[in-house]
Amino acid sequence: MIHLLQNETWRVGVLPETAASLAFAQIYYQGAWHDFMRPTPTEAQHDPLGCASYLLVPWSNRIRDAKFFFAGQEYQLRPSFADGTAIHGAARHYPWQVTYASDTRIRLEFDSRAYDDVNFPFAFRSWVEYQLVGNDFRTLLGVQNIDTQAMPAGFGTHPMIQRELTGAGDQLAMQLPYAQAYPLVDCMPTGAPVAVPEAFDYQQLRQAGNVFVDDCLTGRNMAQQIMLKYDKSKVRIVHWLDFIYTHLVMYMPVGQSFIALEPVTNANDGFNLAADGAKEHGVFVLQPGEMREAMSGYILTP
Repeated sequence: MIHLLQNETWRVGVLPETAASLAFAQIYYQGAWHDFMRPTPTEAQHDPLGCASYLLVPWSNRIRDAKFFFAGQEYQLRPSFADGTAIHGAARHYPWQVTYASDTRIRLEFDSRAYDDVNFPFAFRSWVEYQLVGNDFRTLLGVQNIDTQAMPAGFGTHPMIQRELTGAGDQLAMQLPYAQAYPLVDCMPTGAPVAVPEAFDYQQLRQAGNVFVDDCLTGRNMAQQIMLKYDKSKVRIVHWLDFIYTHLVMYMPVGQSFIALEPVTNANDGFNLAADGAKEHGVFVLQPGEMREAMSGYILTP
C-alpha cells in the first residue's frame, strides 16, 4: 500500500512494505503534476530496484566478491548481483515499520534483529523520515550499531531522476560539484581518485549526455550543491546534501528515460578500501550503540 505525502509543491508515494522505497515523486508546475523521479509501475512496486528511489544501508553500491575485511577479520556475505558482488545494502529486502505518518511526513524503521537472514554480520537499526516542507522534499536517513562490537557502515539513496519533466524537449541539465572520480573496472575501484573525466564532468551546468556512465564521484565542493534544471520549463531543483555525503554514484543508462544520481557516504567497495588503508573511502565505524544520520533534500526554486 502506498502512503501519500502531498503539499502544494510535492506529491510523494512511499512504500513501507518495499523497504521504504518511493513509488513516485512529483512536482506541481503550471497546473499539473509532473514526475520528477521515474514512476514505478504497479507490477514493480514489490521490488526496490524497480522503484522511483530506494535506500542503501548499511553500505552503498558493491562489495567485491561479496566479501570484506574489518578489524582483521574476513566476512563473507551472500552475492546479491550477477557479478558476484553484494550490492546496495542489506535492508532493501524487508518491510520497514511505520512509526509516524501524516499528510506531509512519515517515519519508518528497520531492525535487522527481526530477521534471521539479513545479509550483514552485525546487528543494526536504520530509519528514514520523508518530509515535505514548502518547496523542500527532505529525507533523513540514519543507521545505528545495535551489536556488541564495532561495525563498518555507510548509506545513501538511489533516486531515478527523469531526463524530461514536462514533455518532449524539456531536457535535464545538471551541475554536479565533484572534481574527482575513481578509476573503475567492473565498477570496482582500482586506485585513488583522479580528476573527473570530461565525459562525465558536470562541474559546470550542461545538458545530461547520452553516453553510458556508471561511475563514483568524489572531491565534492562543499560550498556548492547539486543543481538540476529543465531546459524548456526552466524548472530548477537544488539537491542539497549534508556534509557526510562525500560521494555521488552517477548511473546513466543509454536509451532510458532516467538517470540515477545517488548521494552516498562511501565509495564502491568502501569496506575493502578502508581495510586496505586507502585515504578515500567514506566508510565510518560505529561503536556499539553509536549512530549516524544525515539529511538531504530537493528544493524547487523559482
